[in-house]
Amino acid sequence: MNLTVYLAGQIHDDWREEVKKKAKEKDLSLTFVGPQTNHDRSDHIGEDIFGEQPGNVYKDDAASSINNFRTEVLMKKSDVVIALFGEKYKQWNTAMDASSALALNKPTIIVRPSSLIHPLKELSNKANVTVETVDQAISVLAYIYE
Repeated sequence: MNLTVYLAGQIHDDWREEVKKKAKEKDLSLTFVGPQTNHDRSDHIGEDIFGEQPGNVYKDDAASSINNFRTEVLMKKSDVVIALFGEKYKQWNTAMDASSALALNKPTIIVRPSSLIHPLKELSNKANVTVETVDQAISVLAYIYE
């Protein structure tokens, strides 16, 4: 059985590669999808498709409509969502993606450090599982295959 896992979270470091590596080490049959991780591509996709926009608000609106479309399609096709909250970056997109996953009734694993227990308490309460590390998230997925 192969599961598709949507990896929601910030795109500024290589945490997704860490997840993929750890899943491979455990020989888990997983396919990973997620947001556009090329930040420039994500920011400019609206203008790449629609042409130059008259200002930054319009540029961001055009890009966000296409990014939201991409996220919705990939998330709906996913079996599981892992939403990683870190301490270094603002987590607005992660919160939005985790909320969307829950609204779609997608089984959701939230990864968040102990320092974010309080600010994420309601979201964690709604998720199926909340863990503190990527290793723990992978162990949750591995348990499915036992």
